[in-house]
Amino acid sequence: MDDDDADYMQGSDDEDYGFDYSDNDEADDSGSADVENMYYTAKSKKEDDPEQALREFKAIVDQETEKGDWGFKALKQSTKLLFLQLHRPADALRTYTQLLTYTKSAVTRNYSEKTINGILDYVGGGKSGPVEVDVLERFYQATNEALKEAKNERLSVKTNLKLAKLWLDRKEYGRLSKLIQELHATTKAAMDNEDQSQRGTQLLEIYALEIQMHNEMRNFKKLKEIYNAANSVRSAIPHPRIMGVIKECGGKMWMGERRWNRASEDFFESFRNYDEAGSQQRIQVLKYLVLANMLTGSEVNPFDSQETKPYKNDPQIKAMTDLVDAYQRREVHSAERILDDNRSTIMDDAFICSYIGELLKSLRTQYLIDLIKPYTRLDLSFLAKQLNVEIADVEELLIGLILEGKVDGRIDQVGMRLELDKTQALEKKRYAALQSWAEALEGVHAAAVAKVAGRSTVDPFMMVPERFAEFREVTF
Repeated sequence: MDDDDADYMQGSDDEDYGFDYSDNDEADDSGSADVENMYYTAKSKKEDDPEQALREFKAIVDQETEKGDWGFKALKQSTKLLFLQLHRPADALRTYTQLLTYTKSAVTRNYSEKTINGILDYVGGGKSGPVEVDVLERFYQATNEALKEAKNERLSVKTNLKLAKLWLDRKEYGRLSKLIQELHATTKAAMDNEDQSQRGTQLLEIYALEIQMHNEMRNFKKLKEIYNAANSVRSAIPHPRIMGVIKECGGKMWMGERRWNRASEDFFESFRNYDEAGSQQRIQVLKYLVLANMLTGSEVNPFDSQETKPYKNDPQIKAMTDLVDAYQRREVHSAERILDDNRSTIMDDAFICSYIGELLKSLRTQYLIDLIKPYTRLDLSFLAKQLNVEIADVEELLIGLILEGKVDGRIDQVGMRLELDKTQALEKKRYAALQSWAEALEGVHAAAVAKVAGRSTVDPFMMVPERFAEFREVTF
C-alpha cells in the first residue's frame, strides 16, 4: 500500500461507519474484491508498462455501474501517471476532470479535498518539467468549476490562494493581480456568512501575496498601502509564516526609505514568525536583521537576544556574526575581507548586496573620524591608503562629515590636504557655553523677581553652579 491508498484507508471524521447488511452483500463483496485485484494489478505495472497500466485503470472505471471509490482511485492514479511519468498534461486534465465528478458522492469530502490538493501540488510544482501556463490555468479552472457546483467555497478560496502563489512564483503578475481582485471580492461577499477571525485570516493571506507582488515589482507606494492595511487587520488567527512574509516585505520597504530602526523591528518580527513556523526563510531574514541593525549604528549585538542566539554559529550566519564583530570594533579592513571571503552567503543575495555600499560607507566614516582625531593636518593620499580606497572617495566622505558638522576643518584641494581647525572648534564650544551661561543669568533674574513678588519659593542662585562649571571648563 502506497501513500495514495493510505490516505484513503485512514478515512475521515465525517464518514458513516454504520453497516447495512442485505442478501446481496456476499455478491457485492465478491465484485469489490475483483475490482480491488484489478486495481493493484494495474498499479504494479506503472513503472514497467505504464500504457498497459493506463488501459487497466480505464477498465476499472468503465466496469463500475455507479461511481465508486475504486473508480476514483483509478482516475487518481491515471492522472498522476499521465502527468508525471508520461508527460501528457492534456490527457491528465481529461482524467482529472472526470475524477472531479466523483467527489460529490463516491468518496468522503476530506479524502477528495486531499486528493485535489495533492494533484494541484504536483501539477504546479514543476516535478515533470516546465508546464505551460495555459495548461496550469485549465487544471485550476476545472477545479473551481467543480467546487462551485459542489458549493465548497472554503476549498475554492484555498485553491485560488494556491494558484495565486503559483502565479507569484512564475512572475505572472497580470494573472496574479486579476486573481487577487477576485479573492478580495469573494472575501468581502462572504463577510456576513463567516466569522470575523476567518475573514481576517483570509485577508492576511491575500495581503501576503499582494505585498510580495508589489515588492518584486518595486511598486513601493502600493506596497506601503497594503502593508498598512495588513497591520490594521485585528480579528485574525494567521499562520506565522503569513506574518513572516508581511513583516519581511515591511522591513525591505523601510530599508528603501533608509529608516533602519523600523526595518530592524520588522525583520526581527519576521524572523520570530518564520522561526515559529519552522521556515528556512528565517536564516535569510536573520541576515537582513543583522544588516539593518548595523546600519542603525547600534552597539547592541543582534545575537544577544534569546530568539537569535541559537543561530549565532549557524554556517549560513557565521559570516554575518563576524561582520558584526568587525563593525562594532570599526575594523574596516576586516569587514571588507569578510565580505570578499563570503560572497556565497552574503554578497550573492541581491537585497543585501544593494546595501553593502551603505554599510561600508558608514564603517569607513566612523573609522575616518577616529583616525583624524589626533591630527591638525593630513594628506588625502594618506587617508586613502589607510582606508584602501581612492582619493576621490575619501574626499567625498570628508565633505559629507564637514557639512554635517562632524568634522571641523576644510579641504585644501590644491595641496590635497585636510586641515582641521582645532582652535575654531574650541571657540565654538566656548561660545555655546557662554550662551548657556547668559541664559542661566536671565533665568536667575526671572526667578529672583518671582521670589521677591511672592510667586515662587525657589532659590534663584541654586540654578547657577552647573552652568558656570560648564562655562569654566571650556574657558579657563
